[in-house]
Amino acid sequence: MVDWIILAVIGLVSASLAVQWLLPRRRHRGDNFGLSSPSSLFNAVFLFDGDRLISHSDIALEGFDDLRDWPDLRRLLQRDFPSFPETPERIRHEGNMVIPAIDCTVERDVLCEWIDGIVRVQLRDSGGCTSIAHRDSNDPIRLAMERAPYPVWLLDRQSNVRWCNAAYIALVRKVRGQDTDLTAPLFPGLEDDAKPSGKSRVSISTEGSDSKLWFDLTLSDHPEGHLCYAVDINAIVDAETAQRKFVQTMTKTFAQLSIGLAIFDRNRQLALFNPALIDLTALPPDFLSCRPSLSSFFDRLRDQHMMPEPKNYRGWRSQMNDLLEAAEDGNYQETWSLPSGSVYSVSGRPHPDGAVAFLFEDITAEITLTRRFRSEMDLMQSILDKLADAIAVFGADGTLAFTNYAYQELWGETDDSGFEPDSILDVTRGWQDQCLATPVLGEIRDFVAMRENRSEWSADLRLRNGTRLICTLCPMQNGATIVRFSPDADAMISQDIHQISA
Repeated sequence: MVDWIILAVIGLVSASLAVQWLLPRRRHRGDNFGLSSPSSLFNAVFLFDGDRLISHSDIALEGFDDLRDWPDLRRLLQRDFPSFPETPERIRHEGNMVIPAIDCTVERDVLCEWIDGIVRVQLRDSGGCTSIAHRDSNDPIRLAMERAPYPVWLLDRQSNVRWCNAAYIALVRKVRGQDTDLTAPLFPGLEDDAKPSGKSRVSISTEGSDSKLWFDLTLSDHPEGHLCYAVDINAIVDAETAQRKFVQTMTKTFAQLSIGLAIFDRNRQLALFNPALIDLTALPPDFLSCRPSLSSFFDRLRDQHMMPEPKNYRGWRSQMNDLLEAAEDGNYQETWSLPSGSVYSVSGRPHPDGAVAFLFEDITAEITLTRRFRSEMDLMQSILDKLADAIAVFGADGTLAFTNYAYQELWGETDDSGFEPDSILDVTRGWQDQCLATPVLGEIRDFVAMRENRSEWSADLRLRNGTRLICTLCPMQNGATIVRFSPDADAMISQDIHQISA
């Protein structure tokens, strides 16, 4: 009986010594381990037999007196250590575990050990820890993740943040404030919107501000959930917004133009057009809004008879390639006479970044006016050619504008004009070669150059062959001058009588 009592005492003493060995030997009062609440859990040790708390260090829990089992401790640590095991069984299967804090900028962790059926949980400062299970703070992999300039975080299957780097923490505190729960995802619903193999553009709003922060998010599968990466694209979004506003401004400006505009980008797809293009080409707006290619655009024009009908399709295709090359060089300029009777002036111009712009201008009225003017000029020339008198018309600048057939027969000149029109000085010199000396030619030159106080007058000229002419000068309102040469009737009658008498 005494032996059994002695053995019981020895067992009790051994158990007490084991508990004292498992618990820390020094108290560190005044240290604050809690990352989000002012608790005194730093360097605290808890001993569990299964889920039941059997002992803990003598550090005061300060408000956590209700901690009785493993679920209580997990609720206490879940916000700052979301990867803390749900049950002690995981520690029994995996052995020793080190659970890092979600905030990687804080060098504290939780060490869980399996010791002869007892689970020892120690909340410690990982900065001075030499445990083999803890990763070295100078590990390149850890440094690369924690010091990455872009937010990186791990989502579990319940869409809670299990781990994040310093950039993610800085972003969360910038958006939600300093005292925030890091386990709550910053981008809710990310798994539903994200593409399995690509990027998803999302935005978040900061508290108390209407401004948005834009990111390109990428998700990668992970055994525990998803590993997420975010890239700041605010500069890209701002540039796209500025470009969109610029395009809208240009579109409003182009909308006022009567010239049809079609701009094709470097991929030869329609990037911009104005309403005048729809009016001129009769192409449907929905077709143009679908950004057709250059070949499809001109194919549609050909189908709707909005461009000259080619002799053969193959030759027309080759012509389209020549058209594109000419437009890229800025040399394409053609006048299209359409079957409807309209006339378009089409030009191609190169644009920056490999784009090409085509301009469509309706010049039907201009061409009609030009044709009518040319017809009237031809009619007037025909009338002048029927007159017996030689006619020469000088413009206000003193250059010869046109003559009639009788004039060309009289002076031996043609109506073919060179690049430089003949002046009154050049013309009178030609007359002088065929006339007897007379001051009338100088007076004619002076009269054509005059602008005021002009009235009609006549003078006699005599050619070297003896023919007498009456030169009549008639001023016009626009400064032009008509010079008419007619034979002297009296001289012709006298000459006829003399010939009869002889």
